[in-house]
Amino acid sequence: MMKPEGSQIEKSLFERSAGLLEALGLCRASEILEVRPLAGGVASDIAAVRFGARTVCVKFALPKLRVAADWYAPVSRGRSEFNWLLVARAIVPEATPELFGWSDEHGGFAMEFLSGPDVHVWKAALLAGISDGREATGVARVLGSVHRASVQAAFDPSPFHNSGDFDALRLEPYLRFTAERHPDLASDLIEMADALKLANKVLVHGDVSPKNILMRDGGPVLLDAECATMGDPCFDVAFCLNHLILKSVHLPRSRDRLLAAFLKFWEAYSAHVCWEDPSELETRTARLLPMLLLARVDGKSPVEYLTRDEQAFVRGLARSLIVQRVDRHAELVRRISLEARS
Repeated sequence: MMKPEGSQIEKSLFERSAGLLEALGLCRASEILEVRPLAGGVASDIAAVRFGARTVCVKFALPKLRVAADWYAPVSRGRSEFNWLLVARAIVPEATPELFGWSDEHGGFAMEFLSGPDVHVWKAALLAGISDGREATGVARVLGSVHRASVQAAFDPSPFHNSGDFDALRLEPYLRFTAERHPDLASDLIEMADALKLANKVLVHGDVSPKNILMRDGGPVLLDAECATMGDPCFDVAFCLNHLILKSVHLPRSRDRLLAAFLKFWEAYSAHVCWEDPSELETRTARLLPMLLLARVDGKSPVEYLTRDEQAFVRGLARSLIVQRVDRHAELVRRISLEARS
């Protein structure tokens, strides 16, 4: 949209964007040529703002997420995301956008707008069947690098003591809500949610989903860290691996390649684990994975691309894996492959 002449929503986004960029000293409101809303986000208003020869991206957290179920979350999470990006940029600068500043007054931040022929969304590549294990390995290395850095003595965890936000954004909509729909599994799901809320091991991103990861020149750029908190690394690992499993169900021709990427991801990530025995982390990840699978069909944020039959398959697979408690990723992949072919 151009300068605001339409709905109050459009005016609000223009005015918020203009106020933010003025507060950050990037431009004056009168210099803004276009504020273009960006699609894909359910938790935030995101826009590309063009002024002069520049385009930047602005982001503002929403109090109510754009999903069918009632899902509210504190807008302060925007600051958590900005802080995560600051930390990650110091560790893996190539894997984050350039940051232009945060404004408490406007409740948002500005960052580099990433576009061009060498940039694509990882989710789109996965669904198109053109992604390979190298992209999964790249994501795993970035994630492992941030986790490893956050256990060093010099790391300051104080901006990320926000387990309440993490509970509202992740544990309640994914695990606790799903427990209500599966009472016979509720004790396992709630026990996992309670343990994750209390965990304080590493700096967790909280939304390592392919839709939040751009590939630039073949390497990952991680975005949308609104759920960032000190927590259990198994959440980030399982959250990402979960999407590879879901897409292996949806794309049978790509199944073997996606499941191979799953194992390559874990191999690359586990090389960074220095804070505990990797096998213990693998056990927690393998036990959380089927719970997240179930949540993506029966939680507050179901994935949109599964057919009804695929949802039923995922539901049955997840329920059996929760009950039987597979502890190793290789066995998990074997079980998924066998079930999918039966």
